[in-house]
Amino acid sequence: MIEVLVVDDDVRVARVNAAYVEKVPGFRVAGEAHSAAEALRLLAELPHLDLVLMDHYLPDETGLDVVREMRRRGRRTDVIMVTAARDVSTVQEAMRQGALQYLVKPFAFAGLRSKLEAYAQLRRTLDGDEAEEAEVDRIFGALSAATEPDLPKGHSPTTAELVRQALMHADGPLSAQEIAERTGVSRQTAQRYLKLLERTGRATLTLKYGDAGRPEHRYEWATRT
Repeated sequence: MIEVLVVDDDVRVARVNAAYVEKVPGFRVAGEAHSAAEALRLLAELPHLDLVLMDHYLPDETGLDVVREMRRRGRRTDVIMVTAARDVSTVQEAMRQGALQYLVKPFAFAGLRSKLEAYAQLRRTLDGDEAEEAEVDRIFGALSAATEPDLPKGHSPTTAELVRQALMHADGPLSAQEIAERTGVSRQTAQRYLKLLERTGRATLTLKYGDAGRPEHRYEWATRT
């Protein structure tokens, strides 16, 4: 049984998320926390926790502060961020702290269920002495692919999410260089993912003409929210 700690500042949301977890076979909610201090206390009291569903906006500290403190204390408990925070810097920091997934609120039961099932499959795969590279890649793709589930070979779901977030929250069209600066990837990588978003209809391309030379390609999220 996979033991889960649900962390959310809103008691009602925490209860809903806990109910979702309990509906997925093989998972059990071991506790709920509504602040960073409470989350760290439960982490200390429940040494056999496997997974934390971590909100970011907590009343005393952020969810990422909790994750950093967990790591400082040597706790390697897995983390899935479950939060309304959509800014690229938070997504990047969650990745750096080892979060397996970043699930943006609001979401339906099916969204969380698919990630928990992929997480359970990953654990089963890694319980053996050795896993085939293709199988591990497929499972990590299932964990990470929040919005781009059908990426072509050679594309990372995590990078796709970073580029998507940067584009979605921009004030206007951005060039590949500007996306690269905002996400920390190379200009060539940013250009590759922007072209993919354009081909799939998620981004629109405009050309900005200067005084001389080739026009600059600029991209904008196609469906602003």
